[in-house]
Amino acid sequence: QLQLVESGGGLVQPGGSLRLSCAASGRTFSSYGMGWFRQAPGKERGKEREFVAAVTWSGIVTYYADSVKGRFTISRDNAKNTVYLQMNSLKPEDTAVYYCAAGVAVRTTQDYWGQGTQVTVSS
Repeated sequence: QLQLVESGGGLVQPGGSLRLSCAASGRTFSSYGMGWFRQAPGKERGKEREFVAAVTWSGIVTYYADSVKGRFTISRDNAKNTVYLQMNSLKPEDTAVYYCAAGVAVRTTQDYWGQGTQVTVSS
């Protein structure tokens, strides 16, 4: 079992930055790929959930959606059982609930989800 808890969301102006964290409990954290997904306002969870970024278990290989490439950076610290999402140059269209997920092939199959953290980009 793996439990995931996100933090770091909030309100930020366009062009600003936020760093999301996802803390995992469980001894198998380093066995999983980790990813961030988001769901825009008005969209029910499980529908129209958008892939944002993912990192392999080793932390060496990363993947990004085209919409965030060059602005967001995913990283993980297996010693701290934590994955991060550094978000820079934020835009209003980045507004969403951001979810952390774990899975062996996390981009396509997610075994565990966090509860989500709200990110709002607005002036």
